Amino acid sequence: MKEYPLPPNSMPHSVTLDQQGNVWYTGNQNGTVGKLDPRTGKATVFKMPDPAAKDPHTAIFDDAGTLWFTLQRSNMVGRLNPETSDIKLVTMPTPDARPYGIKLDSEGVPWIACNGSNCLVKVNPQTMELTEYKLSDPKTTVRRLDFASDGMLWYVNSSQGRLGRFNPKTGEVKEWPSPSGPKSHPYAIAVVDGIVWYNESGKRPDALVRFDPATETFQSWAVPSGGIYAGIVRHMRPTREGNLLIHQSSTNRILLVTLPTSRGTQ
Repeated sequence: MKEYPLPPNSMPHSVTLDQQGNVWYTGNQNGTVGKLDPRTGKATVFKMPDPAAKDPHTAIFDDAGTLWFTLQRSNMVGRLNPETSDIKLVTMPTPDARPYGIKLDSEGVPWIACNGSNCLVKVNPQTMELTEYKLSDPKTTVRRLDFASDGMLWYVNSSQGRLGRFNPKTGEVKEWPSPSGPKSHPYAIAVVDGIVWYNESGKRPDALVRFDPATETFQSWAVPSGGIYAGIVRHMRPTREGNLLIHQSSTNRILLVTLPTSRGTQ
């Protein structure tokens, strides 16, 4: 393992890679987005054009190489063009919606999870016009989301302890109670080979949960925390091999979850 120093007060909340292997991070503390070249260790910093944009949060690249990112407490969504360094920011339709997780659908359209309101938000990639979809329970807040290959949007209803599915074509919403109940606080989520994986951050230790949409059944396992009671899994990512990487912000660990090679394997 090798560590790379970043500019002071960067405190990156998330990282993502571009097609050239550069590491992009969100400077959650100093209102920046940064690009680290792991070959040289040099960091290039992009400052927000608006002083009200203080906390870049989660970022993702589209296929064209454009970086999309959320700014949770600033209540904004950002777009950065790496070739021109141009940054455009737009404000969420609902005050204090607290945009959090961000993912792309199959057409490369960004979707945003609202951690402060009962909404999901679709971003027009050309105009950055925001379309808000309200979820039925006004007490709902959503940390993160992901898309399945059939186009369904899966999300964690963090405040109510439920797993949710949103159909972008029809607007239909369906939710399932998480195994550990209304205070389980689902957090990170990833869909791998049609199976939904997420964690219950309100349970001690964290539980890794598997949900099969075909049978609507759950399984769960305690996430090893190395003797620390609260691991707090905040993000998970599928690997190229179809496994799962999860990270714990309280234990300084990254964990590899080796998944079954087929849906019929336990």
